[in-house]
Amino acid sequence: QVQLVESGGGLVQPGGSLRLSCVASGSIFSIYRMGWYRQAPGKQRELVGTFTTGNRTNYADSVKGRFTISRDNAKNTVSLQMNDLKPEDTAVYYCNVFGVVSGSMSRLDAWGQGTLVTVSS
Repeated sequence: QVQLVESGGGLVQPGGSLRLSCVASGSIFSIYRMGWYRQAPGKQRELVGTFTTGNRTNYADSVKGRFTISRDNAKNTVSLQMNDLKPEDTAVYYCNVFGVVSGSMSRLDAWGQGTLVTVSS
């Protein structure tokens, strides 16, 4: 089984920066999509930034120019660098991997436990 563990959340002032990391363990045959989502209280979970096939990236319009996703294949990690944070960025951030599991060749749609980011003065 594939396990995802996020870290790096916390309290930060508006305009500040924070870096989230996600470590994946287990065997993955193929990755079709990998990245970050977030969910604020009372709101639907939304895409923040993801890698898709061919290392293309998708970002929410609200974070373009401020957030950057990256990954380190050797360490099986995906990160989210968040700059110029705003109060509306406050949410629980989740790491997600969608693809195919090695061996069984079954569908993979794994989520981390979430890490809370609070942007407040």
